[in-house]
Amino acid sequence: MTARAAKMEATRARILDSAVALYMEDDIEAFTLDAVARRAGTTAQTILRIHGSRDRLLFAAVDKLARGGVPLKPTPAGDVAAAIGAIFDLYETSGELILRWLADERRRPELKATLDEGRADHRAWVKLVFAPQLAAAAPAARQRLFNILLVATDVHVWSKLRKENGLARAEAEAVLRHIIAAVTERRAEDGKVPVAQLVGRRKSSA
Repeated sequence: MTARAAKMEATRARILDSAVALYMEDDIEAFTLDAVARRAGTTAQTILRIHGSRDRLLFAAVDKLARGGVPLKPTPAGDVAAAIGAIFDLYETSGELILRWLADERRRPELKATLDEGRADHRAWVKLVFAPQLAAAAPAARQRLFNILLVATDVHVWSKLRKENGLARAEAEAVLRHIIAAVTERRAEDGKVPVAQLVGRRKSSA
């Protein structure tokens, strides 16, 4: 019985590790039970017995990444489309849970530490992924731009677009790209090169 339990635990760990790897490497649409099963050397039926559904497995993978300090896929600094895709991957899998926690924060004080950590992580992520855009902004406007980007990528904006207005994911991402472009890609009044071109130059010279 001990050997059987150890084997099942090893299978669980292998499935979760495979799910994390697949989530980090590919689009969310590619995250299927069959794909995870192939990586883990098991079957989709076994995964269902352990996790119950694809969505529960996906959440378990995101939760493991979050607990390890890596809740989002890494993206090149300044790549707006990639950044939005990464934050949407997170929100598509756990956005509704995050919103429930936020709604319950006053009633359940034990959630505050986790939510405060999430807020700090989000601020750090915005500074990292939009570093070229922030650096190109005039010093007096930099904090305002940071706040705009912080709000634009908040889970409530995702919910407004996807859940309240019923937009398809691709369209919701396009709307958010347009919002961010409106504040980061204009030519400054002093004639500076638009941020989009600065980012492009950095990529081409890398």
